[in-house]
Amino acid sequence: MKPPLSANVELLGRAFALAPVLRSRASEAEKLRRLPEQSVAELKQAGMFTVLRARRHGGAQQSLSSFVDVVAALGKGCGASAWCVGVANAHNWLLGIFPPQAQDEVVAVGADTVVSAVIGPRGKARKTDHGYLLEGGFWPFCSCVPFADWVILGASIVDATGAVVDEGDFLIPVGEVEVRDDWDVVGLTASGSNSVTAKNVLVPAHRYLSMRAAMAGENPGAGMHAGSLYKAPVVPVLALALAPPALGIAEGALEDFVQRLPGKTVAYTQNEVQLEMPTTHMQVGQAAIKIETARTLLQRVAMDLDAAAGSGGHLDLRRRAAMRMEISYAVRLCMEAVEGLMLASGGSGIAAGNPIQRAWRDLHAINMHGLMGLETNLEMYGRIVLGLPQNTPLI
Repeated sequence: MKPPLSANVELLGRAFALAPVLRSRASEAEKLRRLPEQSVAELKQAGMFTVLRARRHGGAQQSLSSFVDVVAALGKGCGASAWCVGVANAHNWLLGIFPPQAQDEVVAVGADTVVSAVIGPRGKARKTDHGYLLEGGFWPFCSCVPFADWVILGASIVDATGAVVDEGDFLIPVGEVEVRDDWDVVGLTASGSNSVTAKNVLVPAHRYLSMRAAMAGENPGAGMHAGSLYKAPVVPVLALALAPPALGIAEGALEDFVQRLPGKTVAYTQNEVQLEMPTTHMQVGQAAIKIETARTLLQRVAMDLDAAAGSGGHLDLRRRAAMRMEISYAVRLCMEAVEGLMLASGGSGIAAGNPIQRAWRDLHAINMHGLMGLETNLEMYGRIVLGLPQNTPLI
């Protein structure tokens, strides 16, 4: 069942309306190192945290293609806000394949409940008679955790001998873990991506999701939902969720650059007008085509995932590998586009009040995410094309 077009248009309209408001608070947000409470409230009111939440749980349950558009629209105003919305919706999507009882617990207090996560297995847990004991772990980069209600934390499941028998994720109320105020960085500064620690946390069995099983297509909660959204392959969806902020950031930076051109002359020339210089035309053209190519790539991945979900969720290994590579390539193109605009801005580009420098910093941060490493993903994809064994299970 496809979501109604009117819902897509309405969400996108709200995102575009919020973007300039979020932009006006971007400097304040960076000083706070998290989103301001007012911004969080407005994002919730606009339904931004429910784009990929199930309709039966009060969410919008939009297509992945619509998700790309909505998050990118927010990114034109504030990259950190778009990042938080993007990853929180990825966690909503992941929640949609958890056991039904876990899903019902999360949304019991409202559809705008925020779930933060560090999905990789950075902790250790043991199975008990009543569930699992999460013995401990350290989970950095837990984006939007300052205003989250729940966290999803990855861990290795070990047996009595200490051997790893599974890897998966635990759904835990944020009050049962420790959040460290340690997010002090130069990119995505306002995302509040603090570290989380936990020690000897008892987790009921229904709040555990085996990622090994999920990557094999065994998703215990997907069948409780109408439509096909939660039948898409896991790794490509989680990778795709990281990319739309980069697209919006780059599109916003290009608009900022163009708006600043009128009347601007180039230093150490005979007052040449930058807008009239062929070099500027080439710089803008190159940035624009890179951003447009990035959007095309991301929408292609999103539409292919939507189609795959509709036909049962199967995608062959080569296409899944290509998706991970295409997503990181799109994110790199966005960074390269803004790199050129930043250099073309001259000395004024490094002014704290120039939004292009924030876009430049945020895009570098996104490109440094583990799943977005272009060189790593090119190697991974190249091995698949050459018929060699895959060098990672995360495809």
